[in-house]
Amino acid sequence: MIADAGVTAEAGDRDAELLAYDAFARRIVDGKILTDPWLDGKPRFRQEPAFVSPELLRKMYRAAEEVAAVYNELCLIVSDHPELLDGFLGLTPFQKAMWLASTPLWHGIARADVFVTDEGLAFAELNCDTPTGEAEAVILNAVSAAAHSGALDPNMGLEQRFVAMVHALATRELGRDAERARTVGIVYPTEMTDDLALVRLYRTWFEAAGYEVVLGSPYNLTLRDGAMCLFDTPFSVMLRHYKTDWWGERVPAWDDAVIADVEALAGPLRATLESSVAGRCAVVNPFGAVVPQNKRAMAFMWEHIHRFSPHAAEVIRRHIPITSRLETMHAAELLAQRDEWVLKSDYGAEGEEVIVGRRVTDEIWRASLAHARPGHWIAQRYFSAHANARGETVNYGIYLIAGEASGIYGRVQDAPTDDHAMSVPVLVR
Repeated sequence: MIADAGVTAEAGDRDAELLAYDAFARRIVDGKILTDPWLDGKPRFRQEPAFVSPELLRKMYRAAEEVAAVYNELCLIVSDHPELLDGFLGLTPFQKAMWLASTPLWHGIARADVFVTDEGLAFAELNCDTPTGEAEAVILNAVSAAAHSGALDPNMGLEQRFVAMVHALATRELGRDAERARTVGIVYPTEMTDDLALVRLYRTWFEAAGYEVVLGSPYNLTLRDGAMCLFDTPFSVMLRHYKTDWWGERVPAWDDAVIADVEALAGPLRATLESSVAGRCAVVNPFGAVVPQNKRAMAFMWEHIHRFSPHAAEVIRRHIPITSRLETMHAAELLAQRDEWVLKSDYGAEGEEVIVGRRVTDEIWRASLAHARPGHWIAQRYFSAHANARGETVNYGIYLIAGEASGIYGRVQDAPTDDHAMSVPVLVR
């Protein structure tokens, strides 16, 4: 009877948690931005916030800004030494065209993924191409902050700063035509549903700021009388949420993999770059993100650390895990020290083409090393992040807008961050 009572109590607790989450989920979807609070029948969001102290937030903000400045130095180095595009980064011809047409512009909004470790703050990557999570960060924080009196929402200014950055970049790129450039084209992979919440959020923000907004994919782009159009609607500001490596030639990360649609989007890309170079269309994020988004950039930081300013070199040592191009590492060392290394492809996303040595078998590790396509991978030193009471690590995604830390996106998981990580509100108190 005692055992039965325990099982009944546990089931009752689960039912109460689900009821509480259902009420939380209804408040989230009321805004009609986030519409998918469940994933495979399980909650996708965490109701309980991750609280950070003002001191920790300041440290993460400052560190993220310093890391972004290091990436800017890297872009300036590559601009001065274009031979690095082939020799070190291994860009394809269309990727090089993106860089050369955009340099030195590469940044608008980025998300730096930061973890707290015993050695300090460690950065897994700087997603400066098509950063995601803004919708989850803004909506979850707003709903959660209303229920926690005295807690501060660090994302309250994200909308204003993002819209202001886009306006400033458009003014710079379009000159006197900027005041008439009040139509924004959001270009994204319309066949995929993953980031529809982000598209809805951006549309809401820019319509509230007085812009007209048109949606479509690169396949819907045309150039008419010098003006960029989505379908038949001309626009002057492109919010690019279509990855640079998808615009260019598709190169599989594994030498035994086959992917569809390997050809570059030559027509849409040519039209966009021509319009951008001519000052007829401002692109955010600029196509120059193709260089810093390449994870081999982190290997460049370590292998060529002497090329950076003294302060940048110190930031690299403090915050960027030791990183090398995979082809420069000894296979025997990687096999013997599997627990100490993580393999990442040059343009792979979190959870995709990221092989954490201590989380896989010897067989998988050997196969990964054997089939990683040469010139497209890095090996990065593993770091151990602090865990919460549930044994989960917290991935703090610091949003940078025009180089300034402007918000935060939290995800928790008891494994390396992937699509099954739970989004969590991050509040300050």
